[in-house]
Amino acid sequence: MWSSDRRTALALLGAAALAGCGFELRRPPALAFKSIALSGFAPRSALADDFRRALARSVQVKEREADAEVVLQALADERGTNVVASTSAAQVRELRLNLRFRFRAHTPSGRELIAADELLLSRDMSYSEAAALAKEQEETELFRVMHADVVAQVLRRLAAIRLS
Repeated sequence: MWSSDRRTALALLGAAALAGCGFELRRPPALAFKSIALSGFAPRSALADDFRRALARSVQVKEREADAEVVLQALADERGTNVVASTSAAQVRELRLNLRFRFRAHTPSGRELIAADELLLSRDMSYSEAAALAKEQEETELFRVMHADVVAQVLRRLAAIRLS
């Protein structure tokens, strides 16, 4: 059995090792502008909501493009599913979830900051008719995780923008 002094010493040693190796928690990228507007998203878009939440931590999200320094324009936001594997009785066994997001960033005056770009994500998931409700929830969760991945990738690209 370990004594409390040994546990404390071990914890301190572990903390010192992490501090010495340069370990640091991941932070959202620092953006070089103070305000952004989102355009081109569908009404009540879950992806637009994710962008608003993530961007609001570091910049002001404006409703009107003219009030913002940068405009993030969604050109396409598409979700889809494809059957990857099925049984000989034509029952679905595996699905591929696809997310396609095309976007660009520009100033309100029209100066292009990020040329039209596309992110394609896909995730495979097994499927069973016996667990259809659970698989529907799994699909929703996988799309939520994919949205978070898209937001993180776009934020890293926005962090590279230099307005001056």
